[in-house]
Amino acid sequence: MTSLVRDIPAAPSAIALMHFSNRLTFETDCSDVYSSQEAGEIDFVLVDVRGPLAFERGHMPGAINIPTRLLTEQGLQGYAKTTLFVVYCAGPHCNGANKAAVKLAALGYPVKEMLGGVTGWLDEGFELSLPHAAGSPVNCAC
Repeated sequence: MTSLVRDIPAAPSAIALMHFSNRLTFETDCSDVYSSQEAGEIDFVLVDVRGPLAFERGHMPGAINIPTRLLTEQGLQGYAKTTLFVVYCAGPHCNGANKAAVKLAALGYPVKEMLGGVTGWLDEGFELSLPHAAGSPVNCAC
């Protein structure tokens, strides 16, 4: 008798290594972003892709607000094509960051999604910048 976990066998180690290594080229996490900021190693642009109201209610320190729908060639012309964008949204319940990553990649920019978004950031115990703290910071209008 086997568990539900073993119903489908695990991939061979070489394939698992390739899979999980490849995932890291697409993703980063809240802790890595925070640690990079704390160390002053900011070689990426952190983009909150939620709507302006959600951004005002609370966002990651150092983030800029570019809602997904505004990620266009014209809107990004001030950024070199080598600029690494790190995008986030409200949290795991929202696919706004994924949609933004698709748009940025289609425009030819390197991009990573910050897993967890605002929810993950708060779960890690990190604080948000709250210029006009009112209401829930997690709302998404991507």
